[in-house]
Amino acid sequence: MARSATTRAPGRPRRSASPSADARFHRRLGEVLGHATEVFCEKGYEGASMRDLSRASGMSLAGLYHYFGSKEHLLYLIQKHTFTTILEKLKTRLDNSAEPEERIRIFILNHLEYFLVNQQGMKVLSHEDEVLKNGLGSEIAAIKREYYRICVGLMDALKRERGLDFSSRTAVMSLFGMMNWIYTWYNPRVDGGAEELARRMGDIFLRGVISGSATRVERARLQARRRQQR
Repeated sequence: MARSATTRAPGRPRRSASPSADARFHRRLGEVLGHATEVFCEKGYEGASMRDLSRASGMSLAGLYHYFGSKEHLLYLIQKHTFTTILEKLKTRLDNSAEPEERIRIFILNHLEYFLVNQQGMKVLSHEDEVLKNGLGSEIAAIKREYYRICVGLMDALKRERGLDFSSRTAVMSLFGMMNWIYTWYNPRVDGGAEELARRMGDIFLRGVISGSATRVERARLQARRRQQR
């Protein structure tokens, strides 16, 4: 059985480790998470066993239990690494722009760049979104909420700058719907690389948001004029 209460937290080398040992540790951790992602992608979380993960990673079953405790903890580490990486890259990129539309396009490009390179991970995250429970699930949910709030803030900034009227929540969830399922249809020969795809997707999304909002504003003005004429 997993001994999660006494398991040393993976991803945290001992303080006395040398820089080279630290690098080896994180490299090996990345390899294990990569193999676990492949197994979860192929068999699904429920269908994968710790023995499957052991065979794929080349780590003994006892070693896997010692360092990770359970397959749930492995899924947690995959999700934490993914969301933390994409969030940190996004924040760095957003620091270089203050223009609302450009910042939304940065968000789209940052998201697509990561997930096009990690399509198996994207599939796992999309299909196993509700698996994690208790503290593990809460920690991942907090990271995802921060990511969501950043995107809502970008939409709010665009509304203020352009004088638009639309639901930021609806816009954000629609954008995620466009981006998060690309692994089901993406073909690099047809759809191009991340920059090309992000440009096209950004055009479709922003034109829809901006033109749709303008239509609602104009309709409201027309209705107001009609009331005044009565």
